[in-house]
Amino acid sequence: MKISISGIRGIFGDDLSIQEIARFSRVYGSYLKNNYDILTCVIARDSRPSGGIITDIVIGCLLEQGISVYDLGIAPTPVLFRESRKYSGALMITASHNPLTWNGLKMLIKGRGLFEEDLDQVLKTKIQDHANIGQYFKINASFLNDIVNYVPKSNQLNDDFKVGIDFGGGAACNYANHLLDSYHVKYLGINDKLGFSSRGPDPTSDPLVELCELVKINKLNFGFAFDVDGDRLVIVNNQGIQLNPDSTLLLCIAGVVRNNGFKRFTISLDSSLSIEQYVKNHGGQVFISKVGESNVIKRMFETDSQAGGEGSSGGFIMPSFTSCRDGLLASVIISSLDQNTINECMNLSSKFKQIRTKHPIDPKIDSKDLFEKILSSLKSYSTDVINTDGLKFVLDDSSWVLIRFSNTEHALRISLESTKEKADPMYKLFHNKIIEIYEKI
Repeated sequence: MKISISGIRGIFGDDLSIQEIARFSRVYGSYLKNNYDILTCVIARDSRPSGGIITDIVIGCLLEQGISVYDLGIAPTPVLFRESRKYSGALMITASHNPLTWNGLKMLIKGRGLFEEDLDQVLKTKIQDHANIGQYFKINASFLNDIVNYVPKSNQLNDDFKVGIDFGGGAACNYANHLLDSYHVKYLGINDKLGFSSRGPDPTSDPLVELCELVKINKLNFGFAFDVDGDRLVIVNNQGIQLNPDSTLLLCIAGVVRNNGFKRFTISLDSSLSIEQYVKNHGGQVFISKVGESNVIKRMFETDSQAGGEGSSGGFIMPSFTSCRDGLLASVIISSLDQNTINECMNLSSKFKQIRTKHPIDPKIDSKDLFEKILSSLKSYSTDVINTDGLKFVLDDSSWVLIRFSNTEHALRISLESTKEKADPMYKLFHNKIIEIYEKI
């Protein structure tokens, strides 16, 4: 089981047992009782097979703690985040992009995910004895109306704009389609039945073969692929080619620069250099955060940033609307772009290549020892080393490599960006050295 600001995640029936789900639900319920006078919690889940039984456990434990529960059913994570602003707490039952055998609990406070200090406080909470029983309500979200009121339809410049949507059998079903209908965006959909998909849950790493074919054959402007809980969006271009997830963030930032005049952005330190270059080319300022949605949000608050996100997850964040990665909002913004803006972004991103992989690790490994050995081995290759989140080696103006532990899995993530000519040999060199160090520990 993995516990971090990204949530509590594990393999259901294995390390994420019914007992653990009940314990964390009661802990969260007690946390709400300790911090709020009005005890309300809105919940939702993605379409994972284990979601139903976990939801029942969560509801029972929250009601037992005296928390009134407002249930959205199957709904995307950004829908829950938006709705959570009306309640004391919120809880999303999801493991986001992890394999379908996984599930988890994502706890929210104050309309956002937990910061590291919040997580510490929640985990230290002692479960209280129950007294009063909370009430249960089945509700509908106001998200679709909210987004139409927030992003004017006048932004939609392309009457002939047509897209393909790969729902991935996830929570975006019955949301993304209705949203694009509201903006009169024409679309063709695949994998649009809840719980049924011909591809894996993570479009940032899974090949989107069907969507690429759909776009190419039907001469669509874009293809949009959502992950299981709808917070990530990966794009297929008009030639039927799957783009790297950083392109989502780049296009969204271009959209809010053009439509909203935004100037201040925060992006995670594993995001593409093309995003930073675009913002600076248009007179804006970029701040860098640790990887992780909550880390980006926290840095946004500190710097008064208007938007940003995580390039590596295809995750765009606009905190004035939703304090999380929002694939639905991203699809609307990208659908508003004119061809000149799209071309500018694609030309800029084509200068770089990203390679991102993960290597399973023993959760008991001495992380300090591992990173000290990696630093000693690789420091001579770099012009600068950033150690705020793992180790990021800046190699030159167009190249970097980042080694860090995953927030969501027992894995070492190795990410690299460089020019197309240098990326592959550079990655091979660094990957082999890192894995050799790990295997000797």
